[in-house]
Amino acid sequence: MNEIIEQLLGYLRGIWRNRWYALGCAWLVCLIGWVVVHKLPDQYEASARVFVDTQSVLRPLLQGLAVNVNPDAQIGLVTRTLLSRPNLEKIARLTDLDIQAKDPDALDQKLNGLQKKIRLGASGRENLYSVAYQDRNPELAKKVVQAVVTVFAENLLGDTRLDTDTAQRFLDKQIAEYEDRLAEAEDRVKEFKRKNVALMGAEGQSYFSRMQQATTELEAARLELTQAENRRNSLLQQIGGEEPTFGIGPQPGSDPRKAATALPIDTRIQNLEKMLDELLIKYTEKHPDVIIIKQTMLDLKKQRDEELAQYAASAASTASSSDNNTSSFGPQGVDANPVYQQLKIALGQEEANIASLQARVAAFDRRVKELQGQVDTVPQIEADLAGLNRDYAVNRRKFEDLLTRRESAKMSQQIEQTSQDVRFKIIDPPRVPLQPSGPNRPLLMSMVLGAGLAVGVALAFLISQLWPTFDTRRSLMQLTNVPVFGSVSAVLSMADVRRERLLVVAYASLGGMLLVAYAGLLVVETVGLQWPF
Repeated sequence: MNEIIEQLLGYLRGIWRNRWYALGCAWLVCLIGWVVVHKLPDQYEASARVFVDTQSVLRPLLQGLAVNVNPDAQIGLVTRTLLSRPNLEKIARLTDLDIQAKDPDALDQKLNGLQKKIRLGASGRENLYSVAYQDRNPELAKKVVQAVVTVFAENLLGDTRLDTDTAQRFLDKQIAEYEDRLAEAEDRVKEFKRKNVALMGAEGQSYFSRMQQATTELEAARLELTQAENRRNSLLQQIGGEEPTFGIGPQPGSDPRKAATALPIDTRIQNLEKMLDELLIKYTEKHPDVIIIKQTMLDLKKQRDEELAQYAASAASTASSSDNNTSSFGPQGVDANPVYQQLKIALGQEEANIASLQARVAAFDRRVKELQGQVDTVPQIEADLAGLNRDYAVNRRKFEDLLTRRESAKMSQQIEQTSQDVRFKIIDPPRVPLQPSGPNRPLLMSMVLGAGLAVGVALAFLISQLWPTFDTRRSLMQLTNVPVFGSVSAVLSMADVRRERLLVVAYASLGGMLLVAYAGLLVVETVGLQWPF
């Protein structure tokens, strides 16, 4: 430890011996440095603050109807790419810096300078941004800041419109492509159906469902045919056992209307009479319903008389043309029986129904046999048609999805045109700075003073190492390895002592003058006075 302290003391004594070199070097460095600091050009800083408002009332209201874009992510992307090469070229054009550049290399240097000197700061969640730029020309500094703000606003508000237009063009292209695909798929399905129309069933019915339906219809038709044949046989039995219901028929010269003839119209007259009796219990004879029923009964009775007259005329002609006039029973009387006539009519209807059912049974049977013969063909055709319909459904679903997305993009564009989702506000506009913001001359002068003192001390230490001097017996003995038995101290005369004292005072005065000069320069720079030279 003592050796280290002794070595440090030796270094200090060496520096002190060369103190005049250190002081002269410090004066030289400080004078040159202070002059250079004074000659540095003034720098003017222009700045602006902008606010990006992303709070929109329409966004939650239009959730799901329009395209939802995250404005914070968009702002972050714009700020990160604000100082890109294309934006710097746009800023250079707005500030006429590209005109000042004589060649591409000069323009490249100016763009690099812009990129280094433009400062963009953000305050975090508030979306408050500051833009600053320093230059010797205050007007140019203001223009650069204004250009940066302009490019910032254009990129922020214009990128959304550009993205929307690009998306719409892409969607229109895709819609046109899928529309062509959809038309081609429709043509393929149409052509396939046209070629195989005879082998395809109704929409939504497969081959096996049609086969089951045809079999079911055939069985149902056969059952109906059996029932109709049973009804026909029953009618034939009734007709074979039917007897006349007239008793003794009308004799020649008697009134046919007095014959005991039962007609179907009599049942209607009896029903009306019952209804009339019921109404007369409730109402009088002048009631509209009573009058209508009475009129209807009169009409029916007239019709009955006409039918009886026709029957009498028919019976008289039959009696006159008959060979034996002894009885009115026989085939003619049976044929004139109304019940017999109704049975004959029912029998004719059943015969027609049986013929129709037989035709249906034959058609259904033929249809079943045709389907059974197509068991190897129709399923394959249905499978091919299902594949075509599947392709058509996929293209149609994609087409409708693209149409929906295009409408969403159009709505988003209309929202942007009517009310901006992101609003750009300039809080502090850029202005021409009146006072220079740099350089910081007091700080630079302090740094020059410290550098001068450090260089002076280093020079004195270097000289002491180049031309060493033995200050103690110990250092001499260590260097020469020769024992030192004693030392002789220097005895100065009174004149030498006075001279040494004067040198110390002069040295202190020069050092103090250096500090006074530094203090004076600080006062001049701080107060803003002009230098005397």
